Amino acid sequence: MPKKMPMRQCVGCREMKEKRSLIRVVRSPEGAVSLDSKGKLPGRGAYVCPDPACLKRARKSRALERAFSAPLPPEVWEALEGQMEEVEPDG
Repeated sequence: MPKKMPMRQCVGCREMKEKRSLIRVVRSPEGAVSLDSKGKLPGRGAYVCPDPACLKRARKSRALERAFSAPLPPEVWEALEGQMEEVEPDG
């Protein structure tokens, strides 16, 4: 019997996708926000497609701020966009 793949919802496009195909955005216990491509960092996580357009949608709808219950400064968004460009999708 094949192993069941965990599903997560992208905060940008709101589609349910396999956890492996999404990138985790994590807020650490100290409050730092970063991309977690391995999915192993400690803290509160939210998932986004490896597509800069989904990150822009999440920013416009304030989805990450709601998920983390905290405002995100503009420099955090810029850092996330820069990290998103560096991350290669596993495909």
